[in-house]
Amino acid sequence: MCGDDEGAGELEEMLYARFLVHARALLQPDDQTTAASPDDPLAYMDKLFSDALSRCVRDGEEAGVDQRYLRLATQPLVFARLAGLLAGHLGLDQDPLRKVIEALMEGYADAARPDHDNDHDHGHDHDHGHRH
Repeated sequence: MCGDDEGAGELEEMLYARFLVHARALLQPDDQTTAASPDDPLAYMDKLFSDALSRCVRDGEEAGVDQRYLRLATQPLVFARLAGLLAGHLGLDQDPLRKVIEALMEGYADAARPDHDNDHDHGHDHDHGHRH
């Protein structure tokens, strides 16, 4: 049984390391992002995403080595709860649940891409004008 725990620990370390590589790639500064107007709603969304992702990385790195994967595993639950709270305050005519689920599925698909190429279509009708 001890070998099973060791294998699980190695898998968790590998998954956490993969997350860090992907997160750090997404957090690379982009000249087009920094040049965007602060009143631009897309720039606001990208900054909020980067701020939240930075916090996730920082919290993981501050946790003990044996707690980093557990920290990563709990973070999506917190953000899902927050997304539900925020969406629950929007008018139903804006179909907030569908939008939240679509964004969730897009993020899940991004994580599954082996090359982490983030220059992609988010399934909505606008161009961010940069990679994130």
